[in-house]
Amino acid sequence: MNDKVLTEQGQRCLQALLRVWFDFERDLGQVSIVQRLEQGRLSLEDYRQLLLNMRQQVIEGSRWISRCASSFDRDYADVRSEVLRHAVDEHKDYEMLEHDYVTAGGVLSNIQDASRNIGSEALHGFLMYRASQHNPTDLIGAMWIIEGLGNKMAANWAQRIDESFGETPNHTSFMKYHGENDETHLEKLYELIDRVCQTDTQCELIIRTASVVARLYILQLEEVDRAETA
Repeated sequence: MNDKVLTEQGQRCLQALLRVWFDFERDLGQVSIVQRLEQGRLSLEDYRQLLLNMRQQVIEGSRWISRCASSFDRDYADVRSEVLRHAVDEHKDYEMLEHDYVTAGGVLSNIQDASRNIGSEALHGFLMYRASQHNPTDLIGAMWIIEGLGNKMAANWAQRIDESFGETPNHTSFMKYHGENDETHLEKLYELIDRVCQTDTQCELIIRTASVVARLYILQLEEVDRAETA
């Protein structure tokens, strides 16, 4: 965690976000495909399906982040600048995911042409809606969940996948990258929380958005197995 001392309001918001994260992590462990991954029972086809279903959320990520940045007025110019930098960092991540899919035996056109599953549709729709609101500071809560997943889970998942299928060829570059780099993004989020969380209302909106995104992200992963059998 950032060594910077947060304001009292920022600390309360951060503590509430941590509670949302703990609930999210608990629910994540109940998702079938995540259980198979963490227990070393994931098949290579399972892994390809996971990547295929994650791609749409990843490819749309820079879109809602960019929309979010454009919705801030000049009173939040510093927040807008930070969010734009985040969008630049994320906007080609899908290429790593496509590489991993092909390296794991998938056909590039299959992942590129795949439709969003129900959870991805809901997640994308909610994020674009919130990003279009005036000064959407609550989307810090969305970034908290998504970046937290990369920081806290991606490296472990990559290791387990490598243990199951071998590290050569490298088909976990997307997860490894996020395991290494999302900590920096979280550090920036600590600063943004302190910057925008000035009132109880602002804090409550951030927490609510984090909670909604956590639930929709779970739905997205639950739909991986359903999409495969549909």
